[in-house]
Amino acid sequence: MAEQKQRASTDGPPPTTVRLQNIAQSYGQSAALMAAVELGVFTAIGNGAGTYDAVATAVGIEPTSAERLMVMLCAAGLVEKKDGRHVNAADVDRYLVEGKPGYMGPWITFTKPQWNEWGRLADHLRVRNLKVMGSIETFTVADARRYHAATFSIGLGAGRRFVRQVDLSGRKRIMDIGGGSGAYCIAAAKQHPAIRGVVLDLPVVCEVARDFIAEQGVADRVEARPCNFTVDPFPADCDVAIMASNLPMYGREMIARVVAKAHDALLPGGQMHLVGEMTNDERTGPWGPAYWGLGQAISDSLGLAHSESDVIGYFEAAGFRDVALHDFIPGSLGRVVGTKAG
Repeated sequence: MAEQKQRASTDGPPPTTVRLQNIAQSYGQSAALMAAVELGVFTAIGNGAGTYDAVATAVGIEPTSAERLMVMLCAAGLVEKKDGRHVNAADVDRYLVEGKPGYMGPWITFTKPQWNEWGRLADHLRVRNLKVMGSIETFTVADARRYHAATFSIGLGAGRRFVRQVDLSGRKRIMDIGGGSGAYCIAAAKQHPAIRGVVLDLPVVCEVARDFIAEQGVADRVEARPCNFTVDPFPADCDVAIMASNLPMYGREMIARVVAKAHDALLPGGQMHLVGEMTNDERTGPWGPAYWGLGQAISDSLGLAHSESDVIGYFEAAGFRDVALHDFIPGSLGRVVGTKAG
């Protein structure tokens, strides 16, 4: 039996170092993507610059530099060659060409300030005294403005997706726990004129959120209320609670506590929706939730990647009924929903 197992393990070609080398050097792929966004390469290609020389002229770099960058962009699948000319891949063309409605360039470079700290990941993983909120504890208004300038467009898109997926008819008031820019409340208020919303977040974040809320024309129906949701009470007049895209930033005990607080604060029959990056139950992926979970080490927080069964368990332990998991963005975000008994 041992000999059979040994023979089976040697079937097929022997492993090489290529995969390991590619992973070790994959920072080059990230750098190429960010540089292309910062230089406007995808916008130039989207506007018809299909050669190295044309892109170089459009963005103001040497043709050799354009060639080096575009070869990597092709290797990464971000740019393709058709009939001898370069074109953007479908997702790049939709989201990374400036001027198009879905442009998300600021989101691509959002994590760039952490670049050097990822290089010190081993040091961060050695830290013993982890914090509940990590670097968010020292957030300034300037930090909040930079953060939400990068995240608002993609957050508003998620908010619109939410109101398409979730039937909010008949609902009266939403609390968005850690709601940041207020994107979910903004989208709900625009879609449902009878809905009112309250964004619960740190005082410096609320200052920024009020600007977004006013710009979107819903300041008469959406407010931003200072609230450290890890310790402060929640409003008791809401029939919907949302917690979106901050799941990995906190540990299991804190998420369970927040879900329980939301359950207790909701009106009878109210619903909670938690939209977040969740791993599968085996905790082997997908890549995105694993990345965001590991990234919490950079801020020395207690956050980690929660599994789908973890989140369902938080809801059930809090007393929610009819707890269910839905795909929000397949491969990226899940949505767990539960209802408070009427």
